[in-house]
Amino acid sequence: MYWLMGSLIVVAMMGVLAVADSVAMPIGSLLVDNAIAPALPLSLIILAITLMVLAQFNVPAVNRSSISQKSPSYLPCHPNRACRILNHTLVVALAMALVIGSALQAMISHQQAEMTEVTKPMRVQALVTIEGISDSVYDAATDSSYRQVATISHVSPLVSELTAQDLDTLTVSELDKSRGGDSKHRVLLNAYPKKSSNNSQLARLNHLQPGDQLFMSLTLAPLATSEQATNNPSGFDSYRWLRGRHIDGVANVLATSTPIVSASSSVLAPASHSYLQSFRTRIDQERWQLRQHFYQDWAEQTTDAQQAKAVTLSLLTGDRSLINRDTKDLYQLAGISHLLAISGTHILFLAIMLAGGVVLIFNRLCPLVYRYVPRWQVRWWVMIGAAFIYALFTGFDVPAARTAWMLLAIGVVRLTLLPISTMRVLLALAVLMAWQDPYVLWQAGYWLSFIAVALLLKYDDTSYKYAQSTVASHRTKAGNALVKRVWALSKRMFTLQFWLFITLLPITLLLFGKASLWGLVINLFAIGLFGWVIVPLNLLAGLCYLLSPVIANSIWALVIAIVAGLHEWITGLTSMPVLAKAWLYTPINMAILLMVLLSILPWLLPRGLVSRWLALPPLTLLIMTVYANQQSLMTIPTLYILPTGDRYVSAVLLQYPIVNDENASKNNNSQSLATGQTKKNVSWLFLADHRPTTTRTVPSHLTADKLSMSLEQQLGSLSVNKLEGIVVQSARVGLTATLTTDHKRTVSNAAPSELLPMTVAQLNQRLPVSQYWQAGRSDRWPKMQQAYQTGNHSKSLSTSAISAQRCEQGKLWQLATGGLSIEAMTGWSKIGDANVWDCTVAIDTHLPMRVLIYNAADPMRSLSATAQTLTPSVQSSPHHTQASSSRVVLNADTHQRVWQMWSLLCVAEKTDKETRFDDVIWLGHSASDITADVLRQQRINKIMTYDEKALEVALALNTTVSSK
Repeated sequence: MYWLMGSLIVVAMMGVLAVADSVAMPIGSLLVDNAIAPALPLSLIILAITLMVLAQFNVPAVNRSSISQKSPSYLPCHPNRACRILNHTLVVALAMALVIGSALQAMISHQQAEMTEVTKPMRVQALVTIEGISDSVYDAATDSSYRQVATISHVSPLVSELTAQDLDTLTVSELDKSRGGDSKHRVLLNAYPKKSSNNSQLARLNHLQPGDQLFMSLTLAPLATSEQATNNPSGFDSYRWLRGRHIDGVANVLATSTPIVSASSSVLAPASHSYLQSFRTRIDQERWQLRQHFYQDWAEQTTDAQQAKAVTLSLLTGDRSLINRDTKDLYQLAGISHLLAISGTHILFLAIMLAGGVVLIFNRLCPLVYRYVPRWQVRWWVMIGAAFIYALFTGFDVPAARTAWMLLAIGVVRLTLLPISTMRVLLALAVLMAWQDPYVLWQAGYWLSFIAVALLLKYDDTSYKYAQSTVASHRTKAGNALVKRVWALSKRMFTLQFWLFITLLPITLLLFGKASLWGLVINLFAIGLFGWVIVPLNLLAGLCYLLSPVIANSIWALVIAIVAGLHEWITGLTSMPVLAKAWLYTPINMAILLMVLLSILPWLLPRGLVSRWLALPPLTLLIMTVYANQQSLMTIPTLYILPTGDRYVSAVLLQYPIVNDENASKNNNSQSLATGQTKKNVSWLFLADHRPTTTRTVPSHLTADKLSMSLEQQLGSLSVNKLEGIVVQSARVGLTATLTTDHKRTVSNAAPSELLPMTVAQLNQRLPVSQYWQAGRSDRWPKMQQAYQTGNHSKSLSTSAISAQRCEQGKLWQLATGGLSIEAMTGWSKIGDANVWDCTVAIDTHLPMRVLIYNAADPMRSLSATAQTLTPSVQSSPHHTQASSSRVVLNADTHQRVWQMWSLLCVAEKTDKETRFDDVIWLGHSASDITADVLRQQRINKIMTYDEKALEVALALNTTVSSK
């Protein structure tokens, strides 16, 4: 009953939070503003206790007379029928009230979040109060942005641009005069390095301490439309992650003043702050001071030394601000990124160390204390105090908070002698944390932490029973006792790691979209190294830092050396070509997760309760479902619009299946296609940068490393392990060594000229690529590729080079069966004008083509792209003399001269060998310079854009918006 109630409560709260954003909740502001909202969690606790007490009366009592007579049978003594009916009715009523109350708590939390959220983009000036330490530091040299949670108040619209000097003269009273209302928001501050801005001013953000107050001019954006939520190529749900941290909006920093309230000064905290908030701020200030200690002489150190120090700091305080993207990716690839989080291991080690020290002092100096307080209680109180203080010092994340509360709950159970198992304590703690903050259910750490601990507890009980049954045999053979113990310990560790990996695998795939197969192997060594060497030494250094920083620095030097060696070993191990395929990409949804749960349920239940052969049906269904999902991605010709993280940079994946039954393809029989045997899947990747050359655009923060890694993950999730070709449709002047042209193109184009070619070079090292088309001239490509391979030889999976073919007008690739052809419509690199080098590509197929916007969180639920459909008056009536066919035009022009050249040179040639298509789709960017005449000449039926914005020139052609 306990597990059923806990599951129903969690499911009800998750269901409310899942539909709250799209469905109006039937709850008014009365419950939110009234005292009912704060008292609701306490009411739920009282209801739960009452329900557990009533549930005990359902357990039949034992007939003592039969026991005294030593009867072999026990006769239960039940109360009368009316009492039993009343008892069951009360239990059901309380259970329903508990589930409904939990759902109401989730609704109230959502309503409270909506009352303070940012609803529309706006430019404001406000008083900013820094909360905690920043998530990252500002560093223009490494292109690292600043991210910090803060509270903004006294918000007023920004009428004109303000400088730092203007903000220094600003006062709160001036803001109050111009503000529209008494608004207060908790936002995530962002500051990105920009070449055109004053980096020295933004670099001062690194010196802001928790509790500092200053004026800022900001650009606010709602969470749903923020860059973190929309530009999400990795599949990670940034919206839920920000909402789980109670962030109301995202704010980009425009200008800052000097702090008017500094944490380092003697100014007291505002009177509105509680003692707990002041204590929390003081702890965060100590965390910031420790970060500054590690950040000393940062620029003078090598990258390897910097990252070893950054990981050491993260293992001590949970501060990951100094860890760069490469190190995070290395830990993810190794499957040990969970070791960077402060978990129960860190809390327990520190608590045990301090409790042991206090008990040792009492044993030597004051043993009389044990007359009044038992020794275990002294140790317990010290562990509780140390656990909560250290959990606050590390940010009080879910794993740390769970450990601290778990220690308190287990001690209370032992103190009161309640017959409650540890598993029930864990379940109760999970429900209590969800009642206290329903949005904790959106945090990955909540699920991974509680599921891992539950599995550890279950495995510990099983292994203890097994050890008790085999202890006699170990005693009889003392000669081989050591060998058998080592073997038994190794076997237990591998078995435990295997079950942890298998159990957490579906959760990891559901939350992050991928899982590293390296984790099963590397964790066997890394967990022991971190748990028994690095973490204890790191905690010892942290304690010594309070007394003698010199001794602490010596210990930290040893820890940093061990971490650096570990990084080098993992890098060498994961770069082995024979073991290159380390990522597992499988679309996971709730149905698959349910089948996984049903498969492992017989193994989690007590042995003998149900037959473990019952795991075979759901396991078989799971395998068939995963296989069917993978095959469904390969049976329909599809163009996937892949997210890149930059609105001007596009990536399109073409997947075209080759089936044995060509007649089925020619007859366009979808049923035959679905049942035909697929031999292989032809895949092409099209990359383009659509930044116009005539206007200045927002600078891009996208790098080749980020783009290639996100593309690799997206291709893996779509079961693409080989590319027939990559087409870079945008010309890059940086690849040209023989052209003298104006510099307006490179100035206005903020994206690095080598972004897309270097992305191709990195993808070529990670998966096979047969050919590479590059728009424009590519004289410097061989040297650039060789320089990349030389500088990244240790990280490359292969050293194969690929030559660049010019993507010029008329270049053609055709499938042997004739069902697919790719032809370049534009691109004239022989002309000494880079504005006419961009290569627009036409994809012709004998099958209908669908265009989907790739859903990184769930590829199986990718939606069709929005289309502007042209009316029949603009379209030319198609001739049905040939088999049905379709064309997709991938436009990549960045200057109007491209289509002017096409109109002059290619219209007559197109008319001579014109082929009628049943469906012609134009896919490009809304910033394209294409004209209405060109659209008419190409007989376009539908217009789609990468950025999901309407093409302005198409609005004059009597278009209607629809979904393909």
